[in-house]
Amino acid sequence: MTNRLSPGDAAPEFTLPDADGKPVSLSDYRGRRVVVYFYPAAATPGCTKQACDFRDSLADLGDAGLDVVGISPDKPAKLAKFRDKEGLTFPLLSDEDRSVLTAWGAFGEKTMYGKTVTGVIRSTFVVDADGKIEVAQYNVRATGHVAKLRRDLKV
Repeated sequence: MTNRLSPGDAAPEFTLPDADGKPVSLSDYRGRRVVVYFYPAAATPGCTKQACDFRDSLADLGDAGLDVVGISPDKPAKLAKFRDKEGLTFPLLSDEDRSVLTAWGAFGEKTMYGKTVTGVIRSTFVVDADGKIEVAQYNVRATGHVAKLRRDLKV
């Protein structure tokens, strides 16, 4: 069973390369709230929709004091292509060994098309300014999720 995070838990620290290979750490966001979302694969239809929804909501989220970071197991070069093609302006981080995905409970068994498989569990978290989990959502839908998150956060 995959370990799941809950509101009030300390957010697991990470340092991962972004699309340009530069290291980005969760601690870089200390003092601000940050949306950390995990998605299965860059440039797939659902993940593209979700990333573009975050891109299109970035100004409103930023005005509400929220930064956004996306994490997938893709290599940085694939993330760079995805970022450039879709005009994404928030960091996309590469977790090739899936250690951060696992620590956050976003990698493990899931049901896909009626079958149990092991993979990335599409998940979204809000981490507060002190590094604690404020919101933990697992098995979110790619479409409509960002709008729901904005409603939940009153953004």
